[in-house]
Amino acid sequence: MDKLVITQKNQSVCLVHTIPGIANELVDFFSFYVPGYKFVPSYRNKMWDGKIRLFNSQSCELPIGLFSYVEEFAKARGYVIEIEHDSYYGRPDSVNDIDFDDLVNFVKGLKLTSRGNKIAPREYQLEAMVEAVHRKRAILLSPTGSGKSLIIYMLMRWMLQNSTKKVLVVVPTTSLVQQMYADFEDYSTYDESFDVEKEVHRIYSGKPKMNMSQRVFVSTWQSIYKLPGVWFEQFGTIFGDEVHNFKSKSLTGIMNKSREAEYRFGTTGTLDGTKTHKLVLEGLFGRIYNVTTTKKLQDDNTLAPLDIKVLLLKYPEEIRKSWGKKDYHAELDFIVKNEARNRLITNLALDQSGNTLVLFQYVEKHGKVLYELIKNKAHSKRKIFFVSGEVDTNDREAIRQIVETQKNAIIVASLGTFSTGINIRNLHNIVFASPSKSQVKVLQSIGRGLRNSDDGSTTQLYDIADDLHWKSRRNYTLLHSAERVKIYARESFKHKIYEVELKQ
Repeated sequence: MDKLVITQKNQSVCLVHTIPGIANELVDFFSFYVPGYKFVPSYRNKMWDGKIRLFNSQSCELPIGLFSYVEEFAKARGYVIEIEHDSYYGRPDSVNDIDFDDLVNFVKGLKLTSRGNKIAPREYQLEAMVEAVHRKRAILLSPTGSGKSLIIYMLMRWMLQNSTKKVLVVVPTTSLVQQMYADFEDYSTYDESFDVEKEVHRIYSGKPKMNMSQRVFVSTWQSIYKLPGVWFEQFGTIFGDEVHNFKSKSLTGIMNKSREAEYRFGTTGTLDGTKTHKLVLEGLFGRIYNVTTTKKLQDDNTLAPLDIKVLLLKYPEEIRKSWGKKDYHAELDFIVKNEARNRLITNLALDQSGNTLVLFQYVEKHGKVLYELIKNKAHSKRKIFFVSGEVDTNDREAIRQIVETQKNAIIVASLGTFSTGINIRNLHNIVFASPSKSQVKVLQSIGRGLRNSDDGSTTQLYDIADDLHWKSRRNYTLLHSAERVKIYARESFKHKIYEVELKQ
């Protein structure tokens, strides 16, 4: 009978030994086209076939997070799996038995707080924690506003109590290093057993990386991915926060170097919907666990209700008729430089009551233009802020904190800095000033406004779409807006399309 013999090589990789025919089947089973591969120079030059292969038939190596897929593969084909126990690393299918009541009692001992007030974790957060500890590896998929940082904190504390090895938390940006540290301080305000300053070390540009006494490191992936493998051996647990934002090669390098990290947890609010992206991340962190959904959080009033207005801008007939077959970049350039469109966005932002976030894609030719238009037209006492990658991390954090105390501020911010991981309470309105077809960016951006404000108001989202079609010809950004509407429908968000004549 045909069989596969599986051994755990280390905490990153398992070995799958089998006959050549089955090995080739495994190669095909774990081979996928990379999204956008046709536009990659190496594919165009016929140096690469556009595929990523997660199983190496020469070395017999497979990312250990994909072990359960091998089980499914074998079962579907009638193959037998034989698992060998490694004397040091154990088995790739090992799990922990954990009692829910024991975990609840542990969490009670943490004396959790938020903004100085005692808090208790929600049921789904505790269930996610139990599932993660049980599995040892998991991607915790939970929408923005569901309290992912609290889950990370509770898991981190559990690991520190139950392991002598250190904990590494990897995030995509310096802003998130600062915010994660601030969140840990917030959660442990009254817990005398955990001193954040003594226990947590932050790593980003210019910060030391070696020989630190702290047991928890919070770092950007950019700061550590080139470090030698021996540095990563001090960690028994790795968290990857907002894992959808990591460059796969760098993240893979970090995870593969972390040969001693038995516990691996990724967190994100959304994935990009491609099977390739999903399996690459699952290979590094384990199978996806759905913590909760935006709809559930809105139904129980954890998140604010959302009202989406898609403003479909109808350009004059003479522009649409003469538009021709312009490429995507030419279309974007026309849209962001269109004076009538920018005036509409300016007036829209200024007409809103409450704090408003205006999101743009291009800094110089759009973001700064919108900022100047809004600032020049706003009342002198109204707070107007500009945030992009050019703005210092500490300044971004200061702006975030200022906005939380405001009632009528406007933040003009780049998608890259404010679509992911930045928490703003009391955000009432969001304006999508730049078109986007990215599922990740759309959902993450929406999440900026779903945290319940102090006044309990509904979050208004204005999605600016652009209709430059002529007869059967559809322009790129119009097609992209249709994809966003599909996302809104799939997520059960309240939405409506309004046609707006854009006079030049």
